[in-house]
Amino acid sequence: MTTPELKNKLIGKINQITDDEILSEVIKLLENSFEDTDIYQLSDNHKNAIRQAKEQIKSGEYLTNEQANKEIEEWLNK
Repeated sequence: MTTPELKNKLIGKINQITDDEILSEVIKLLENSFEDTDIYQLSDNHKNAIRQAKEQIKSGEYLTNEQANKEIEEWLNK
């Protein structure tokens, strides 16, 4: 089914709904599906930082959550 056909079918089904609760749930579902559609543009600095971080992970240069939490706890207790 093509996109226009799907849209028309959906509109037809929505037009048949008489229950306000179901309509509210459909609206929530549709609104939730569009919340995370922002496209973020990364600067070259951000891209380089991500690339460097990936390389560090590959070479084993990272902390586990437990290690990081321990370091944070030590730092907070100073």
